[in-house]
This record gives sequence, structure tokens and C-alpha cells, in this order.
Amino acid sequence: MIEGLLLLDDAGDLIFANPVARRQLLDAAGGEAGRVGDRLDALLPPGALAQARSRGVWTGSLPVGKRVVIVHLYFQPDHNGGTFLVLFHAMEGQQDYERELQQRHAELRQAYLRLNGTQEKLLQSEKMASIGQLAAGVAHEINNPIGYVHSNLGSLQEYLRSLFTLIEAYERALRAPDPKALIPEIDDIRQRFDIDFISRDLPQLMAESREGIERVTRIVRDLKDFSYSDRSESWKMADLHAGLESTINIIWNELKYKVTLERKYGQLPLVECLPSELNQVYMNLLLNAGQAIAERGTIVVSTGQEGQQVWIEFRDDGPGIAPDLLKRIFDPFFTTKPVGSGTGLGLSISYSIVDKHHGRIDASSVPGEGACFRIWLPVRQPR
Repeated sequence: MIEGLLLLDDAGDLIFANPVARRQLLDAAGGEAGRVGDRLDALLPPGALAQARSRGVWTGSLPVGKRVVIVHLYFQPDHNGGTFLVLFHAMEGQQDYERELQQRHAELRQAYLRLNGTQEKLLQSEKMASIGQLAAGVAHEINNPIGYVHSNLGSLQEYLRSLFTLIEAYERALRAPDPKALIPEIDDIRQRFDIDFISRDLPQLMAESREGIERVTRIVRDLKDFSYSDRSESWKMADLHAGLESTINIIWNELKYKVTLERKYGQLPLVECLPSELNQVYMNLLLNAGQAIAERGTIVVSTGQEGQQVWIEFRDDGPGIAPDLLKRIFDPFFTTKPVGSGTGLGLSISYSIVDKHHGRIDASSVPGEGACFRIWLPVRQPR
């Protein structure tokens, strides 16, 4: 049952208050008429009025005197700015209070589940968007080895035709009354088809073809592992260097034309982590470093261990980041790229993933000398 009612304009001035509101809520807020917005804002939790203004509604519980009051705050925008409607009722007895707590707990749990699901969808969406941007490069990386494997198969077909011709000549010689009589024909065939060259080139041709197929297999496997998303993915002990190399293999076509990549890997133990999520972080930081380099530059990827923590560092020699922007780079949707060139979610998602691993990202930059991002992770997750 509603016991109190307040009506305020957008500036916080009181329009109407029923007797219960005047006697209880306004007295607790410090006044009963005039401008009560500031006093009501002090009584409500921080941001309640702002949330009601942006979302249209806010609901919560407040201690007023010796009682707990349930407050429903609504905002209706109009040509004068808008109007706040405040409805509240007091809970009587332990049962009401427990019922309200259970309801709030259920609402918070639902909100947490929605937030968790949204975060996972956002992570996967950003990951797939990144893969979409890299698809042309990955296709090029696959097309290269497939091209020379196809060419080698054409050569192999010609080699086999020549070898079968030579084998047929040997078979005729074996069946002939005088095999030595066919030696000139066999020598002619060997010379015409350059059998000596074929015998030298064939092993190399097969080795190149096998290497090309293995390269395609590796790219496809890395792409599959990178794009993999599963809510049941469990924490596992993983080799961070393997994840780094897998990610570099996927995005290399985006970097190789203007970036010299240097690896300075230290000795790392197996680290308890979610490997596919860390691969997303590596990709975001590598692509950002590559995009920061205008024409030609260097990215240095380093790793090391200090005590029970490991670190992975990405350093570029691009233009760097201004100090006022460095403070905001992990904010959602903040980007220094031109409109349409970035979502502003890469570093924010990377920060969330590293935080989920109970780690941190340290960012530093000297304008004109490049930027450095260092990821710190515990070897084992806290229990």
C-alpha cells in the first residue's frame, strides 16, 4: 500500500506532497516545502535521481527514522524538462523486511546473470568482429601455400608421367630376349625427360607441398582456437608463448608489411588461465600497436616472470599516446581512431579479461617515442 507521494519538477522544486510525505519523508529530508531536490538527493542513494532521469524509474529501500521505506521514483520528461513522482511505503515487521530482501536478492541475481551474459556476448561479438576484419588477411595467408601446393601438384603430375614412361621402357627391356638392346632407348628417355633432375627435385617438391599443407592446417587450427567460445570453458594450465604465437600467426598479414616483430621471450611456467580469452587480449594489443605505426616500425613482444607473477609486454615505436588520453584508454567506447575505424571496446574488453584473471595491465607512453602495455598475471589463480 502506498503511504507517501511526492511530485517534484525537473529542478527539484516541490509541486505536491500528501500528508504522510510531508510528515515523514520531507521532515527526514530537512524541510517540507520549496526546493527539496537537493535534500531528497541527499536522502536517496547516490545517482538515484540521475538514474530515474535517464531510465525513467528507480526503486530502492531507505532507512527513515527507525523504519525502512521502499521508494519508487519515476521521471516523466516534458517540454519544461520533466517531473519526478516519488511513491513510498514503510515495511512493518520482520516478515515484510525479509520478503523485500528476498525480492531484492532475486532482482540482483537476475541483473547479474543478464550482465554476465551481456559481457560474454560483447566479448564474443568483439572477437568475431576482429576476425571478420582479419578474414581477408587470413584468406591471403591460406591462399599463398595453397597456390604453390597446386603448382607443385601440376609438376608432380608431369614427373609421374615421365617416370611411368621410363618404367614401361624397363618392363619392355625385362621381357625382351636381349634386354641390353633397349639400353639406348632407355638412355634416350632418361635424357629427354631429365630423369636425373626429377630424382633431385621430387623430394624437395614433396617437402614444400607438405610444408604448405601444414601451414594451412596451422592457420585454420589457430583461427578455430581463437574464435572458440564456450561458457563451460574451464581454467587450465597453458603455455602463454603458444597462445602468443597462435595469435601472431593469425594477424601476421595485418602487420608484416610495415612491422618488424621482435620476440624477447623469457622462461615462463604454465599459467592457470582461459587461453582463448587471453588470445583476444594479445590480438587487441598487437593490432593497436600495428595501427599506431604509420609507415614502418617495430613491435617488441617480451615475456618474463617475477615471483608468482608472469608478464607479457607489447612495446611499439609509434607516435605514443598523449597523457590526457592515456587516462581514458580503458574506458568503454573510447577510441582515438577516426569515426568508423574502431569500436572503442578492444582495450576495455582486454582490461576486463585481465581483471577476471586477477591480473592488471600497466600502460605507459612517451609522446613521439611509442607506447608500452604490460600484462601481469598470477601463475595460479587465487582459491
